[in-house]
Amino acid sequence: MPLIDTFKHHGLRRHLINDLRRDPRIPESSPVFEAFYQVPRHLFLDKAFELQAYSNIAFQIGAGQTISHPITVAFQTYLLDLEKGDKVLEIGTGSGFQTCILFALGAEVYSIERQKELYLKSKPLIHDLVVYIRENKKKVFLEKKTEILENKALTRDQQRALVDSAESTLRPRNHVPKLSYGDGYLGQPMHAPFDKIIVTCGAPGIPQTLIDQLKPGGIMIIPVGEGKEQIMKRIIKQENGTLSIEEYGTFKFVPMLENTAK
Repeated sequence: MPLIDTFKHHGLRRHLINDLRRDPRIPESSPVFEAFYQVPRHLFLDKAFELQAYSNIAFQIGAGQTISHPITVAFQTYLLDLEKGDKVLEIGTGSGFQTCILFALGAEVYSIERQKELYLKSKPLIHDLVVYIRENKKKVFLEKKTEILENKALTRDQQRALVDSAESTLRPRNHVPKLSYGDGYLGQPMHAPFDKIIVTCGAPGIPQTLIDQLKPGGIMIIPVGEGKEQIMKRIIKQENGTLSIEEYGTFKFVPMLENTAK
């Protein structure tokens, strides 16, 4: 199924990104914003909400779940401190928007969803968007390469270095997000350990099973709290296994539940 992403949508994304850049918690130069431009948010929502998709608001996506406010997605992603090639476990695939943002940033993504309805709905869309994001990255690279090679002020060595740098945006080339239907509390022990873990639902506490699957030096971002509001926490697992915990304010998420839902 072809993805419809027009110049109008591109303009709406630019407008949203400009709004998000005003948030002082995220540096304006953060690569998170470029990832937001690469991932068309309107494709994750009902067509009736096409224009509202680029407002900083959350939406219901079915099964009692929501697609988070864009600023929440941006802030959680920024806190992960991602590097290209990082192996990331996402708890709560939901619509798949966060999954695609992580992919656009070059992460190797493993994502779990407990709601079968959402797992089945998001899987084909994520697949199509992975292809779309790759094609657009390749197009940008080829345009940049042409610009570099036509710049006669550069030596051949300088051109080669700049082309190699631009080509790095295409990596990793072969990975596609690995999606699974299951209990997020269990994580993905077969694919552990992970460089980073991101939890997109409110947990009553910090699951030890997920800590066990985090590499020494790894980072987990998780909203923690049993009420309507949670505290966003960044947990850094030290080399000796101890945890360093930082807090980043209050947020509202749907609850993190055990087992799967049909």
